[in-house]
Amino acid sequence: MDNQLTVSSSPHIRADESTRAIMLDMLIALVFPLAVAVYFFGWRSLSLTAFTVTCCVVFEYLYRKLLKKPNSLGDLSAPVTGMLLSFTLPVSAPYWMAAVGAFFAIVVVKQLYGGLGKNFLNPALAARAFLAGFAALSVHVAPLSDPRVPILGSFDADAIAQATPLSYLKPVEQLRLDRLPEEFSWWENLFLGQIPGAIGEVSAAMLLLGGLYLVIRRVITPRIPLAFIGTVALLTFLFPRGGIGGYEYMLYNLLSGGLLLGAVFMATDYSTSPVTPRGQWAFGIGCGLLTVFFRYFSAMPEGVCFAILLMNTVVWLLDKIGAPRRFGRGWTRREG
Repeated sequence: MDNQLTVSSSPHIRADESTRAIMLDMLIALVFPLAVAVYFFGWRSLSLTAFTVTCCVVFEYLYRKLLKKPNSLGDLSAPVTGMLLSFTLPVSAPYWMAAVGAFFAIVVVKQLYGGLGKNFLNPALAARAFLAGFAALSVHVAPLSDPRVPILGSFDADAIAQATPLSYLKPVEQLRLDRLPEEFSWWENLFLGQIPGAIGEVSAAMLLLGGLYLVIRRVITPRIPLAFIGTVALLTFLFPRGGIGGYEYMLYNLLSGGLLLGAVFMATDYSTSPVTPRGQWAFGIGCGLLTVFFRYFSAMPEGVCFAILLMNTVVWLLDKIGAPRRFGRGWTRREG
């Protein structure tokens, strides 16, 4: 028989994509917000990111070497995890803390469950949640501060620290919330990136540009980001707080904190998000609902990290509910 007539088992997919190509596109998309972070916070943004990436690569190599497993560094998933983890840290975070987070992300969350594709939690976000108790992560540097954070050594946190826009949305007193528009304009500060915050969350423009690149390259589908961001936008517009108008309150919630970083780069992780279209819509809506819940009713100003991690645990259920019905099922009725 002619080999051209031989049909292999499903799925019948013919594509040029590979894990390495997908991860390379992710790294390219992450360069956009990293460049803005270097401009506003100095070279320590780059050195901290490079250090975190190196730690992730080394830990993955050593783990698989010690357990005599095939080398998996070629898929570039470890560098992507390192960049995402560094993006959740303030530029002033100590290097040892980045190393601890990298170990937790690679060894505990990823490799102990079997490696890439078998982890049920996003490694970078799980590591960030693990580090949440350290007070150093609450120190956010003012952009273009003088002096900037040195690449090595200590710095005067009181001299260059500044409250993040999200901290103004959880005011202790009404006066602080009223000062938000005076301190941060939604266009110059929040959209372009001149705000204090984690390395990868300061520029909404660059995060959206990176997300657009991934959509054009078909690395991600827009379902989860649109559902995630749209849910937060709708709820914050309908239920503004502190006397701020719905439109303005919505913009501050959308452009502040890790919402865009999480929606575009974290929630779309292949291993920890649904594969069915209905499951993806439900996943994004659930992330948005939980994010607003945490921002409104918890003691912490941010909620994206824990919202995505909680939704990671029910991905199997969302895929089961969102799976298409088999042909003919439900149309016949048992007799007798």
